Amino acid sequence: NASTVELRTMADAFAFDRNAPRKARYDQLDMQCLALLSDADPVANQANFAALVHMAFGWHWVGFYRVVKDELVLGPFQGPVACTRLFKDRGVCALAWARNEAVVVQDVDAFPGHVMCSAVSRSELVVPVRDAQGQVRAVFDVDSAVIADFEQEDADRLQRLIDTVAERLIDEPLPGHA
Repeated sequence: NASTVELRTMADAFAFDRNAPRKARYDQLDMQCLALLSDADPVANQANFAALVHMAFGWHWVGFYRVVKDELVLGPFQGPVACTRLFKDRGVCALAWARNEAVVVQDVDAFPGHVMCSAVSRSELVVPVRDAQGQVRAVFDVDSAVIADFEQEDADRLQRLIDTVAERLIDEPLPGHA
């Protein structure tokens, strides 16, 4: 079947060596992301971005929460089932949204107001996805089953990558923000 061959070829083309240093896997992401995120539909691109990051690092959960009015609403992800809606003043995702900057939490149990969607998650990294005007339109959330799994370098590399492909990950600007 031609579609099966295409899917196998695509998955093989984006394979990662999980034994490679983290920096090397980020370098691979940088090279592969623009080629993969070529669809006009931002949801399809979010889904492939989440899959690519999950393939590269194998973290417990990776995915998007989209800004919808005063909430963050679950978008495409890889990992176990997740919280469907997150509220503006609670949790790591909300903090990244409010601050419009990446947030690294070394131990989620020590983070006041942490929203536990999975008891397996031990550390978390969230980066904002901004439109051309700098407004946060979504957040990219990464959870690890390992305490202190993320460093500032992870936040910087993911933020830089997200900034590079953001226009492919979000819909048109919000009304009044064009």
